[in-house]
Amino acid sequence: NDSGEITWNDKKVSREAVNFGYLPEERGVYQKIKIKNQLMYFGELKGMKKEDIIASIDKWSKKLKVEQYMNMTADKLSKGNQQKIQFMIAILHNPELVVLDEPFSGLDPVNSELLKNIIIELVKDGKYVIMSAHQMPTIEEFCENILILNKGKTVLQGNLSEIKEGYPANRLSLNTKQDVTKYIEENNMEIELVANNNYKIKINNEEQAHKLLKNLVDNNIVIDKFEIQKPTLNDIFIEKVGE
Repeated sequence: NDSGEITWNDKKVSREAVNFGYLPEERGVYQKIKIKNQLMYFGELKGMKKEDIIASIDKWSKKLKVEQYMNMTADKLSKGNQQKIQFMIAILHNPELVVLDEPFSGLDPVNSELLKNIIIELVKDGKYVIMSAHQMPTIEEFCENILILNKGKTVLQGNLSEIKEGYPANRLSLNTKQDVTKYIEENNMEIELVANNNYKIKINNEEQAHKLLKNLVDNNIVIDKFEIQKPTLNDIFIEKVGE
């Protein structure tokens, strides 16, 4: 059996030692109780004063755009808005450490962007955010350090920028209004996608991409964009988990 202990700032984790907030993957707000009453209840459980709870509810309900639902019961809210209420519960008491399990699951693009910006705000305010998620593009956009697990084992850990720097370029994004398929194929390169005058091309190395560029220029092809790209976090995840 696994054993050990969790410490935070050299203190063993307990209710007294760490001021933390938690958003579980399995959401669960009380369906038949008014939202404001639930938030007051959870604030009291976390030791907050009544006036501080009210101020925090006012602040976060506006930021999360749910102030109009405060006097409604949870069963009248959409899944996405219930999720935002659960997120409010996690941060209501101004925690030092916030643990978020799949925070973007079930959110539409607008609310995903809203939540992402709030998480960035928490980090700027000096909060520590630990997040479990599968939305790689979102994670890549604002996470500094990552840990990838496969079957309970760590397969990759570290600073995201440094990890990506360790990988060679593997993709080329090329914009041109002309058909350049034959030039790409002549250079033994694979086209992943063509859409709106943009070619997504797999490359083995940067030299291969530069050779294609010279070939296109020599043939008077007008190029609007030529961008050599590193692997995305999604590429790295698939590689590591597939090993």
